[in-house]
Amino acid sequence: MSRLRVAGTAAAVAVPLAWSNWVLPRLGLGIRGRTAANAGFATGYALALHGRPNWCASRGVRYGLVSASVVAAGYAATLAIPSVRHRLGEFADRSPEVSAAEWVAVHIPIGTVYSEELVFRATLDPLLDKTFGTRVGALLGAATFGLWHIAPARAAGDSVPATIAATSVGGFVLGRLRRRAESATAPAFLHLAVNAGGAAASRLARRLGSFRRG
Repeated sequence: MSRLRVAGTAAAVAVPLAWSNWVLPRLGLGIRGRTAANAGFATGYALALHGRPNWCASRGVRYGLVSASVVAAGYAATLAIPSVRHRLGEFADRSPEVSAAEWVAVHIPIGTVYSEELVFRATLDPLLDKTFGTRVGALLGAATFGLWHIAPARAAGDSVPATIAATSVGGFVLGRLRRRAESATAPAFLHLAVNAGGAAASRLARRLGSFRRG
């Protein structure tokens, strides 16, 4: 393992962390500006480091649809349990600055899913695997994904350690799915199902709760 390769990989880890936790917050952009900036950064990062998303891979689509279906079934089951549905409804006000429809249809798919899957699963994870091997690469990629969320957690008023832990686990799962499917499409579908599905389910839970109380 050459020192030059390790140094290059370390820089590839540092750049997205600096972007998410230092550069982007200091730009002072609204949600639409952040979505555009994140998508532009992710595209440039992937082009510079020769990311391989394999968006059109049929295996990625199949794995992604199955994974998303499991998540959708989980949300449906959650909505069927009154106590859990009530807790889920408490998250209905978390979409920032824009309508729920715009948040789910634009900002989650582009600003979050496209940007993060292109940076991490399509570009950084393969680079880490090549430099350190799959086992170490998977752990480093997951940890970097967790650290990417420090500034967003602070902005949302969430616990930073809990957010890092949760998103690191999520990053590990998404990375495993990308390696199995050999495509970033599979984790993108899963990521979209979790985030957009959660946003939609929380609003549905709120409406169901209001309807039943009425």
